[in-house]
Amino acid sequence: MSAENVKVVREIYDAFAKGDIPAVLGKLAKEIEWREADNFIYADRNPYIGPHAILEGVLMRFGSEWNGFAVEPNAILDAGEQVIALGYYSGTVKKTGKSVRAQMVHVWNIEGGKATKFQQYTDTKQFADAVS
Repeated sequence: MSAENVKVVREIYDAFAKGDIPAVLGKLAKEIEWREADNFIYADRNPYIGPHAILEGVLMRFGSEWNGFAVEPNAILDAGEQVIALGYYSGTVKKTGKSVRAQMVHVWNIEGGKATKFQQYTDTKQFADAVS
């Protein structure tokens, strides 16, 4: 089952990289609990429950407020009941012109081929500085 869970997470990142947001949302469980890192710029609505909340509260904000925002997982690790992704965020804030390249860790829970929980960890100060 763990290899299948890693495959699901890899498919989410691949779809995001292609800009295929419907495919990303299709991999999320109906009641997924999504948490941005404490003090992250989009943690103001934590926890996001369900794909629609994630679309409006996270994905659309990145799409409208950033140029070239990307998630670059360098490793996707099987951690038993969880899948851990290690990598970097990059992009430029449209309003300020400031760029980020920040380390990130994502912790995913997968059940039945769908993501049921997501927790993000990243350099929140770098993002806060970029938007101000």
